[in-house]
Amino acid sequence: MASVPNPIDVHVGSRVRLRRTLLGMSQEKLGAALGLTFQQIQKYERGTNRISSSRLYQLSQILDVPVSFFFDDMPPLDASAQPGSSKASAPSFGHDTMAKRETLELVRAYYRISAPMVRKRVFELTKAIAASGPAGK
Repeated sequence: MASVPNPIDVHVGSRVRLRRTLLGMSQEKLGAALGLTFQQIQKYERGTNRISSSRLYQLSQILDVPVSFFFDDMPPLDASAQPGSSKASAPSFGHDTMAKRETLELVRAYYRISAPMVRKRVFELTKAIAASGPAGK
């Protein structure tokens, strides 16, 4: 039976992918900066391979974020679970909207708008549309 990735490793990997994608960096480029192959980066991003603390620090330097970024938005562990049990290392992770390709592409496109006033107007327009309720009403 194949081992299931630890949800914390999956979360950290998804945060690596999020930041890499927001920067417009390929897996190949990140791998080269770390002296790894893009396949190794894929395994990190899926959580199938754990990221060591020294590698996490390197990633934080390359991706220009604090180490804590990789743990942001992570739900807390179940306090009632026994340490060492599978339950203790398996917080319930909901659907991560920020990990969707559509979200990442939208954010990247938004930051490619060079005029600050235009960018602000797009932001305000998006908020107004979202506040108007479901489409079709």
